Amino acid sequence: MERGVPMSLWCEEVEDEHQTEAPTQTQLRAAWDPSVSGHRVIQRLLHVEERYTPSPLYISLIQRDPQRREDLSKWMLEVCCSCGCDETVFPLSVSLMDRFLSATLSLPVSPYCLAAACVLIASKLTECDNITSEALCAAAEYDFLPSNLREMERVVLATLRWDTAAVTPQDFLPHFLAAVQERSEGGDSEQERTTLRRHSDTLAAMCICDPRFLGAPPSLVAAASLNCALRGLSSRGRPQRSLMSLRLAELCQADLVVLQYYSQMIECALQQRLSSSLAEVPAEKGDEMEDERAGTPTDMREIDF
Repeated sequence: MERGVPMSLWCEEVEDEHQTEAPTQTQLRAAWDPSVSGHRVIQRLLHVEERYTPSPLYISLIQRDPQRREDLSKWMLEVCCSCGCDETVFPLSVSLMDRFLSATLSLPVSPYCLAAACVLIASKLTECDNITSEALCAAAEYDFLPSNLREMERVVLATLRWDTAAVTPQDFLPHFLAAVQERSEGGDSEQERTTLRRHSDTLAAMCICDPRFLGAPPSLVAAASLNCALRGLSSRGRPQRSLMSLRLAELCQADLVVLQYYSQMIECALQQRLSSSLAEVPAEKGDEMEDERAGTPTDMREIDF
């Protein structure tokens, strides 16, 4: 690099005001590489995850009055889904928000500007084509301006000392899924693996929105989410599902009873959200919806976040 070239760590990109709509681009993803999985990688993630846990004081304050944090998390999820963000953007953005609030213990004047700044940082960190500041302002109905968003982005980065690559449940899920299937008899098909991963992501996202899971290790949330997905989707018998649960408990270094407790918490939270969404359905459609969902695994679109 030539000397004398001015450089800045701040993300001061300027968006083209005359650009109407971004051209559709094909998102390419690298195939799963077994060499970057295994016990060594999981152990490293387990070691690092403790570094990004919010403070106990912040957790206790949020659980006394969880509504605002839940509303912000749901808004962030809605924005990530509507903008087609990668599934890693949402959990990372919520982690950034929790860590920022854990350090400051106070909400800024515009909480949605903070939430949007965290989504913007997470998108820049994980995506090639990151979400734009204009799209985030529009999602918040212009409660703040792009200049406010860029300033909040700087505040978040400075507060976190640029340590933004936090460990989330989505970081554990592919490794846990690969490890469980290695031990299973007559492995699942590619379609079954994809379905398991999708539903595990759904349940993990639900836990991230729910303040009751705030402070739980990401590894435990991932293992419990995958455990619930295996219960609902796997065609294996009870003994083999029990062995999978035991394997997941070993992988996340938690007691089997603790894993089962968190799995039951996820199932209860899921049932509550499904019940609340069904209660909003008109009476004449209620029976039809119940019949459709009775034997169908839960998908992201079926959960009222």
